[in-house]
Amino acid sequence: MDDKSYDVVGLGSAIVDAITHAEESFLEEWGIEKGGMTLIDEQRAHLLYDAMGPASETSGGSAANTVAGVASFVGTAAFIGTVRDDQLGEIFRHDIRASGVTFDVPAGTDGPSTARCLILVTPDAQRSMSTYLGISSLVDPANVDEDLVAAAKVVYCEGYLWDMPQTIEAIEKAFDRARDAGGKVAFALSDDVCVDRHRADFLGLVDERVDLLFANAEEICSLYEVDHVEDAIEAVRGHCEIAVVTCSADGSVIVTADDTVRVPAHPTEVLDTTGAGDLYAAGFIYAYTQGLDLATCGRLGSAAAAEVISHLGARPLVPLTEIADAVLV
Repeated sequence: MDDKSYDVVGLGSAIVDAITHAEESFLEEWGIEKGGMTLIDEQRAHLLYDAMGPASETSGGSAANTVAGVASFVGTAAFIGTVRDDQLGEIFRHDIRASGVTFDVPAGTDGPSTARCLILVTPDAQRSMSTYLGISSLVDPANVDEDLVAAAKVVYCEGYLWDMPQTIEAIEKAFDRARDAGGKVAFALSDDVCVDRHRADFLGLVDERVDLLFANAEEICSLYEVDHVEDAIEAVRGHCEIAVVTCSADGSVIVTADDTVRVPAHPTEVLDTTGAGDLYAAGFIYAYTQGLDLATCGRLGSAAAAEVISHLGARPLVPLTEIADAVLV
């Protein structure tokens, strides 16, 4: 993979994140499920945004966070996703490019507006998300630049994108082109409810198209319909090259056909869990594309996740090269 121009090309929902603190009473008043992600329509998105406190706005979405994390490690990264030619679309485009990520998909000129995720962080560091997907769910095969994905060491996709027929076609096109060109395919399960909706498809992906699978304990248990993460670990073993299971404070488990690598969580004070899995994937993929061993990949993933959960928001506040320097000594 040394001849590739990009360490990672991400395929995902292009979402502007608006993040603020909120009390439990605000969640109750608005009927928001604590710790979950709820899809909302455009009208509720406007009403809730008006009622929220002052928020920080950044380009977001799971895969976008991951590729921005790889760029913060000074890896080479690009992103495929859709925005409209509106104010939030401009915010997304400017912000992700400023993070060092190549993003050249033209803005849509009609249809739904740019997606936004309204994230409320309660005092216990739990984030509750209300998401209007807008045009982000309309990634089309025509948006997938075959030369771009062929130039990637890893093409990474979020499971959230598997809800519309044309996005499925786009994902399969990107995955197949990447593998034909000698690259690797990485897939994140994204959410246990997402897994429930698409279990059969996701199992097929893991068996047939995915080289690196990313999941948390709840998601991997949902995929294999078991109650205990150790049972899920044995169920996934050998179905893809590498399965990475994050287990919050218990660290992570990296599973191959012949080995199990357990990595402790990186110590930190938790303020906001937004982006923890996304940044873990960033650290892991960056290390993987540099040819480092699996234990080091996991350690770099844990350190990146620890940085992002130590403050508000899904992007690191310091260059992740500083994290890498500390971990790789």
